[in-house]
Amino acid sequence: MRRGSADPGAAPGAVRADRWIVALGALIAVAAISPIVWKWLNNPPDQRLVDLEVYRDGGRAILRGAPLYEVLTQPPQLLPFTYPPFAAVLAVPFTLMSWKGAQWAWTAAMYLTLLVVVRYAFRDLIARTGRWSPAVTGALVGASAWMWPSFDQMRFGQVGFFLMALCLADCCARTAYWPRGVLVGLAIAIKLVPGVFLIYFWITGRRDAAVNALLTTGAVSLFTVALLPQDSVDYWLGALLEGGERTGAIDFTTNQALNGMVARLIPEGPVRTLVWLPLLLAVAYAGFRLARRATRTADALAAPAVMARPGGTDLMRAADPAAGPDAYSALLAGTAITGLLSVLLSPVGWMHHLVWMIAVVGALLGDGRDARRRVAAGLLWFFFLFPIPWWGSAMAGKEHPLGMRIVGKFLQDAFGLTAIAMLAVLGVWLVNRLRTSKVCEESSQQDAEVGTLSP
Repeated sequence: MRRGSADPGAAPGAVRADRWIVALGALIAVAAISPIVWKWLNNPPDQRLVDLEVYRDGGRAILRGAPLYEVLTQPPQLLPFTYPPFAAVLAVPFTLMSWKGAQWAWTAAMYLTLLVVVRYAFRDLIARTGRWSPAVTGALVGASAWMWPSFDQMRFGQVGFFLMALCLADCCARTAYWPRGVLVGLAIAIKLVPGVFLIYFWITGRRDAAVNALLTTGAVSLFTVALLPQDSVDYWLGALLEGGERTGAIDFTTNQALNGMVARLIPEGPVRTLVWLPLLLAVAYAGFRLARRATRTADALAAPAVMARPGGTDLMRAADPAAGPDAYSALLAGTAITGLLSVLLSPVGWMHHLVWMIAVVGALLGDGRDARRRVAAGLLWFFFLFPIPWWGSAMAGKEHPLGMRIVGKFLQDAFGLTAIAMLAVLGVWLVNRLRTSKVCEESSQQDAEVGTLSP
């Protein structure tokens, strides 16, 4: 019987205790996120969940038949709708609420989705804590919410948690009650950047998942074309091609993609493109190779008994708890690398898109038994508690000495540079450590059999 379930033969107090632990976990999470919610929901009206306002204005445009890609939010923001038209369709229910009601509904949905993300990212650590797992989950939700990308998610009312949860579920769920790849396809239909998972599925041998994702995106897009034909044409042949003209200047500090880092060093022109494009291809090539390496390691680390089970895909088998925490850490590492690539390779990768660092921390931490992995995970979490790129931006002004400006330029790219470093940390250091751990474990088991009385 699972812990926390109602055992008819158990004392009533045991069930109440488990319910109390669930309540404690909820209390810890709420206490941790409340200051964040209070801060941003009490921001000036024109600075409060501005991206939610973009979605709602898109939904309103659909209801009144206005051109979706010509609407702007209220002054002083004047933000255009930049997403595929299907995202505006999903926003329609929030237009039927008051602005205050929509803010609270969106906030609740964001943090419930963060709970899903945390359950995937820290699965084995949570499982290891047994009956205290609800309290640990609450603490992890709070710790994740204070990482700067998550902090920014609440500030802007963004969709990052939703997209990340869809991708994690498709890649890391042991049992999928949907055709594998459908959730990634849905995420791509909402926002194009999860499209990198099509490549990930393909290069790791999950061809069925790649096809399912592509078919889902196509089906949703065709549905949207039928529903909003002119808006669909305006997006695919117009708004999508405008790039930074709609999303904002690509050299903004908050753009931590490769394109943003290059743009802050080199003025617009052919030279910038000649630097950015080879860099993009190099990071993409190395990143996808590392993602494949991590995922193949996950397959190799899975227990033979699990791998021998009929049905399913290797990806599902590596996610089986019976495969062990190392196999799941490697699988999560491959997924997290791909998530980081979705930010780095995009023309615009804002700081809040780096919520994938939660999965990086989870992959590094694993079940928490490895001291070096605990230190690496803790340092990364601590690093992302602070708005370091904004500190760098303040130091990079022309009024400062040259040395300070150089340091400032470096710090201005700190999150993006860390994302690049994490590709190697996960795909090389962590994978090698997991492989070494497996070899040591097998060697220890063989030594233990020597001299026994077993036949």
